[in-house]
Formats: sequence, C-alpha cells, structure tokens
Amino acid sequence: MPKLPVPAPLRRPSKPGEGGNGASSNGTEGGPGGGAMEQAKHGAAEGASGVAGWLDERSGATGFLTGMLFRKVPKGTNWFYTLGSATMFAFAIQAITGVFLAMYYTPSATQAYESITHLTNDVFLGEFVRGMHKWGASVMIILVFLHMGRTFFFGAYKYPRELNWVIGVVLLILTMVMGLTGYLLPFDQRSFWATVVANNITATGPVVGPYLADFLRAGPEFAATTISRFYAIHMLLVPGLIAALIGAHLYLVVKLGTTAPPWLKGEKPKSLRREEVG
Repeated sequence: MPKLPVPAPLRRPSKPGEGGNGASSNGTEGGPGGGAMEQAKHGAAEGASGVAGWLDERSGATGFLTGMLFRKVPKGTNWFYTLGSATMFAFAIQAITGVFLAMYYTPSATQAYESITHLTNDVFLGEFVRGMHKWGASVMIILVFLHMGRTFFFGAYKYPRELNWVIGVVLLILTMVMGLTGYLLPFDQRSFWATVVANNITATGPVVGPYLADFLRAGPEFAATTISRFYAIHMLLVPGLIAALIGAHLYLVVKLGTTAPPWLKGEKPKSLRREEVG
C-alpha cells in the first residue's frame, strides 16, 4: 500500500513588519534593511568618536575628566561631603533664573518696582521663577556656611589645601555681596532702607570702608545711578568671579583630593609597616 505524504507542520503567520524567518525587517539582523541600519549605526558611532577626539585633542579634557570621575574617595565619606556640590547646584539655579528675570527687569529708579510687579503678576510662571530666585539666594548662603563649617571642623583647610580654603572664603564673601546687591533690585521701601543701613555699616570699615561705600552708591549719596551700579555688580561682576573661582576650586579638589573624616585614623603605608616589623 503506498504511503501517504506527511503534511508540513503548521507555522504561525508572521506579523506585519516581520520577515519570512520571524525577524523584523525594519533593520534588525536578517531583515532586508538590517545591513543598511547597521552601517548607519556604525557611521554615527564613528562620527561621534571623531568629534570627541577632535575636541579632546584641542582641549585636553580627558585627563581632567578622568581624574575627576575616577579619583579615590576616602573611607567614611558621608552626606556632609555633598554640601559643596549642593552649593554649586544652587548657584546654577540662581544663574538660570537670573537670566530669565533679567529679560523683564528694568534697572531704573522709576521703573524697577513696576517691572517686578509686571513680572510677578502678568508673565507666565514669573512668580514661580522669581520665588525660586528669591528663596534660592537664602538657600545658597546657608549651604555656603554649612560647607565652610564642614571644611573647618574636618580640618580640610590644612596643608596642602590652604589655597582652596582661601578660595572658599572669597566665594563666601562674594556670595554675601551678591545677596546684598540683589536685595536692592526690587526697589521697594524695605529693600531701599535695608540697603542704606548696610551701606552705612560698610562706610564704617577701616581705611577702605568709605571708598567702598562710595563705590557701591555710585556717589556720595543714594541716587538714580545706585540701582544701576548694584544691578551691574549683581548680574555681571560677582557671578563671573564666582564661576571662575568655582572652576579653580574644583581643579584643586581633583588635584589634591578630599580629606577623610577626623574620627578615622589614616593607615600607614606598607613600606613603613615593613620597616617597623624589621
């Protein structure tokens, strides 16, 4: 008796977008467009690598980034060590929101308050951005003091980090100056008289006090030019100095490393251990 042919096994019908072998035909392996997609990915990777190499060859940033990302962290590192990064983040927020506020602010004795009122009441998200800038200034000052306190109590100001400590003190002073100059800009009664009192206190300083007060007032008394002077210092001079000193501060942190907490004892090098044993 002749054998009947065995029917072929039933196969699941392929979904739309799949090839005959079950693989996707939109660029995966085995599909009609797989080779083209792989070549496109390879070309994009080569292009990105070429741009990165071009930038690195002309900037030499690889060494700094490698040292920053792969530097050794001492044992016992805790959340106190994040105060510096938090302060830098607060400064970045101040810079971003300050640029937005500067688009609507008018540094004029007759129009400053009206521009602030318009920004707060009429501009989309104006009140939110102004609030971030206002309260962010207080947060930044608090974080700077906490960071300086941590550095002092942990002994991170000692050799060889004295220069970094001096830079930190200058950054603290500049932060206070930025807060003082920004407080006048709304130019309401409270900010005006508070700035008058602060400037009179500055004038009582020895030797340079009277000259510094005249420089801040842009003359012997408060006038229409005073608010322009404070605005220029607040928007251009102080942020530029802070950004430059933060860069120097980070460079020294990467170069010198961070200190371990004072409650941890440092381990002696293996060479000294062998000498003691011998």
